[in-house]
Amino acid sequence: MSGAALLERLGDRLSAVRGRITPDAAMDKITWFRAGGTADALFQPADEQDLAAFLKAVPHDIPITVVGIGSNLLVREGGIRGFVVRLSAKGFGAVQAIGDDRLRAGAAAPDKRVAAVALEAGLGGFHFYHGIPGGIGGALRMNAGANGVETRERVVEVRALDRDGTLHVLSDADMGYAYRHSAAPKDLIFTEAIFAGEPADKDEIRAAMDAVQHHRETVQPIREKTGGSTFKNPEGTSAWKEIDKAGCRGLMIGGAQMSPMHCNFMINTGTATGYDLELLGETVRARVLEHSGIRLTWEIRRIGAFKPGHEIDEFLGQML
Repeated sequence: MSGAALLERLGDRLSAVRGRITPDAAMDKITWFRAGGTADALFQPADEQDLAAFLKAVPHDIPITVVGIGSNLLVREGGIRGFVVRLSAKGFGAVQAIGDDRLRAGAAAPDKRVAAVALEAGLGGFHFYHGIPGGIGGALRMNAGANGVETRERVVEVRALDRDGTLHVLSDADMGYAYRHSAAPKDLIFTEAIFAGEPADKDEIRAAMDAVQHHRETVQPIREKTGGSTFKNPEGTSAWKEIDKAGCRGLMIGGAQMSPMHCNFMINTGTATGYDLELLGETVRARVLEHSGIRLTWEIRRIGAFKPGHEIDEFLGQML
């Protein structure tokens, strides 16, 4: 369905919505891979109340897909049906210290911004966010972590709206966290969260953040078009080690490449399509499975439909 047809079907249902609606939105403009198809329509709500009104107005048979800042997102070339919801920085990007040891952060706030506000407030325990290229909504959904710290160690409570626009407030326990995973219902859209840290010396916090940044700059291809870590670390080993042992460091398919610098980072060298990127990932998974018997699990989120003729089956990528 085209964006125009989708909006025509809804008629005046969205007349009270204040946010921005973009029909036929090009998703390659908002993903860090700079690849992928279009969404029927992109909605950026003005605030939580506006998002609730939108969710109540859109019938359940119209799909709604939520995306963050696009850092660990691969959109297939066939595009995304229905609405894509992307929270705006203006409505959901605020970060502030509250009380002696807590922060409130909107789901659209970049992780690095949370680390910076924690530094200003003299709160320790947030330095790891300085090295995660994502937003708080994604961090809450996938229990993002780095440098030995995970999101679940900091979360106090999370605000979220369900598919009907009903507000829920979840505790850390309600989130059901595990390694790079949350068991919170998939239809929940996180809007903000409260985090707890501990008072710490600002010089020590700054030193920890500098160490995180130095590590990223020396071992990760942060200046490339990438989606961050491609696969989760298997139990007892690291994804990059298994990829390297399977001979996939620097492997290319079309314009997609497993980074020679850090081979668990997949990069768009300039001309990669969503098909190139996903086929490369599945080829790596197949080679690692054949070499070590380990089934790598995607950490990058892949959404949308395959372009006809460009379908990709798990583990059945072309062996190069």
